Amino acid sequence: MNTTHVRGGRRPLAAPAARPGLVLAAVAVVQFMVSLDLSVVNVGLPEIGRGLGFSTAGLTWVIHGYALTFGGLLLLGGKAADRYGHKRVLLSGLGLFGLASLLGGFAQEPGQLVAARVAQGVGAAALAPAALALLATTFPEGRARVRAYGVWSATNAAGGAFGVLIGGLLTEYTSWRAVMFVSAPMAAGALVMAWRGVVAAPPARDSRPDVLGAALVTGGMVALVFGVVRTDRYAWTSPVTLATLGTAAVLLAAFVVVERTTRRDPLIRLGLFANRSVAGANGFSILVGAAMASSFYFMSLYLQQVLGKGAALTGAMFLPFALGAVVGAVIAIKLGYRFRPRTLMVVGGFMAAAGFVWFGMISPDGSYAVDVLGPSILASVGFGLCLGPLAATATTGVAPGETGTASGLLNSSRQIGASLGLAALGTAAEHRTGHLVTAATLSDGYALGLTLGAALLVAGTLVAVAVLPRTGAAPVPDAA
Repeated sequence: MNTTHVRGGRRPLAAPAARPGLVLAAVAVVQFMVSLDLSVVNVGLPEIGRGLGFSTAGLTWVIHGYALTFGGLLLLGGKAADRYGHKRVLLSGLGLFGLASLLGGFAQEPGQLVAARVAQGVGAAALAPAALALLATTFPEGRARVRAYGVWSATNAAGGAFGVLIGGLLTEYTSWRAVMFVSAPMAAGALVMAWRGVVAAPPARDSRPDVLGAALVTGGMVALVFGVVRTDRYAWTSPVTLATLGTAAVLLAAFVVVERTTRRDPLIRLGLFANRSVAGANGFSILVGAAMASSFYFMSLYLQQVLGKGAALTGAMFLPFALGAVVGAVIAIKLGYRFRPRTLMVVGGFMAAAGFVWFGMISPDGSYAVDVLGPSILASVGFGLCLGPLAATATTGVAPGETGTASGLLNSSRQIGASLGLAALGTAAEHRTGHLVTAATLSDGYALGLTLGAALLVAGTLVAVAVLPRTGAAPVPDAA
C-alpha cells in the first residue's frame, strides 16, 4: 500500500481518483473507432482487391476476418474485463488494435491484410465491452450517466455512417492503405486518455477460469457468424451452411449446459438473463442491429448502382445520417432527465421503423432528396434517440463485477444481429431482384430488404414494450 510519513507514524495515500472527462473522451473515441472500422473498408474493397491481387471470394475475408473474431470473442472479452480489470483489458485491446491497423496498411499480400483484420477483431472484442463497462462504473446514475450514454450513442451511430464517408474519400483521393492507417492515431489517442483518466480497479476474486465454457461459446459464436456471413456464397439450405449452423447450435447448447453445471467462475452467469432489463435490451439490440446494418448496405448500393453516384459522393451522402444520429443522441440526453429509457427506446424504435418504411418506397427513377435524405433523417434521429438508453438499460441492475460481461453481451447481440440481418435481408433482396439485373429489379430488391428492416424494427420495439420493466430509476429533474 502506498504511504506517506506523518508525525506519529504513516498513513495511506489517497487512492487516485478517476477523471470522468478523460474516461468519457476515451470511450467515445473507442466506440467511434470500432463502429467506423466495421464500414470504412467497404467502399475501398475494389481498390484493395486490385492492389493486393485478391480473388473475388478471398476479398470477402477482408470483412469476414474482422466480423468473425469481433463477434465471436465479445463475450470472452467482456469476461476478461471483469476478471482482469477494465483498464488493463482496454489498454491491451487498444494497443493490439492500433498495431494491427498499421500492419494492415503496410500489407503486401492478401494473407497479411486478412491477418491484420483478424487481429483488429481480437483487439475490438477486448476493448469494446471494457469501454462500455467503464461508463456504468465511472458515472453514477442520474444526469452524469444520461449524458455519458448520450455521447456514447452519438459516437456509436456516427462512426458507422462516417466510416462510409471517410472510406470513400480516402479511397478516391489517397489510397486504400489510408483506410487502414486511419484507425491507428485514434487508438493511440484513446490509449493515452485511458491511461491518464481511468483508475485501475483491483482484480476480481481469484477463481479457476471457465476454460471449457470460453472455448465452447467462442467456437459457437465464430461458427454462427461464419455460417451466416458465408450465405453470400452458399445458400441457406446448402450442406455447408446447414453443417456450420448445426455445429454452432451444438456448441452453444453445450455451453449452456456447462454454464449451468460448472463449479468454476462461469463465463456468463445464466441468471443474468433473469434480469428483464438485460434480456429486453439484448433482444432489442439484435433486431435493431439487423436493421441498421441493412440500411448502410442497401442504400450504398442503391446510390451507386441505381442512381449512379460515385464512391466519394456516396460517402458524403451518408453525412446527414451521421448528423441525424448525433441530433437524436442530444435529444435523448435532454429527454433522459424526464423520461425513462424504455420510453425513449420505444419512441426511437418506431421513428426508425417509419424511416425504413419510407426507404422501402425507393424507385429506379428516384432522387436523393426524396428517397434517401428524408428517410435518412427520420431513421437516424430515431436510432440516436434509442441507442443511449439501450446501453444504459443493458447494465441496469447488474452487479459491478458483471458490467463487462453485460457490456460484452450487448455488443455481441448487436454484432450477431447485424450479421444475421444482413445475410437474411440480402438473400431476400437477391431473390426479389432475380436473374435479370436492371436498375428497376435492383431497386425492387433493395426496397424489399429495407421494408423487411422496418418490420425488424417494429418487432424490436414490441420486445422493448413487452419485456422491459415499466418501472425503474426515476428520471432526474432537469434542473441546474
